[in-house]
Amino acid sequence: MKTVTDSFLYLGHWPFAGSFGFFNTDILSTNLINLSVVLGVLIFFGKGVCASCLLSDLLDNRKQRILNTIRNSEELRGGAIEQLEKARARLRKVEMEADQFRVNGYSEIELEKLNLINSIYKTLEQLENYKNETIQFEQQRTINQVRQRVFQQALQGALGTLNSCLNNELHLRTISANIGMLGSIKEKTD
Repeated sequence: MKTVTDSFLYLGHWPFAGSFGFFNTDILSTNLINLSVVLGVLIFFGKGVCASCLLSDLLDNRKQRILNTIRNSEELRGGAIEQLEKARARLRKVEMEADQFRVNGYSEIELEKLNLINSIYKTLEQLENYKNETIQFEQQRTINQVRQRVFQQALQGALGTLNSCLNNELHLRTISANIGMLGSIKEKTD
């Protein structure tokens, strides 16, 4: 113990090279008092602060952040896979609808084509019927005109023959006979 008190007494006689005040900061030449003071200060100010505790807390925090990042990445990956599957399902559905539209479109085109061809054939058939009717009408009209001319010519010829053959007496008898016939027809209708 005497050495401890002696060391306090002789503080003034120690060399100050590399020292701070009366503390010697030179690790190799430090004495027991300096070490005890330094340890005391460290213990007093560093209560609850432990290098291994700080390091483990830092490592735990880092580990938690890494695990959270991995968890978030897994969730994002799962969401991306789910979205990818939904997109693939939509793509398959759209492709099936497109194929259906394509098939229906081709069917509708073929149906429209057949309808158009049938419509054209019906129109051609109607035009052919109209043509035949027109030809028949024109033939009938021509025949009627020819008949009428023949009748007119025959009538004119007959009138000419009658006028040349008839004399007044025959003419009067024909008129009287016709008047008699008209009178009997009139009586029957009354």
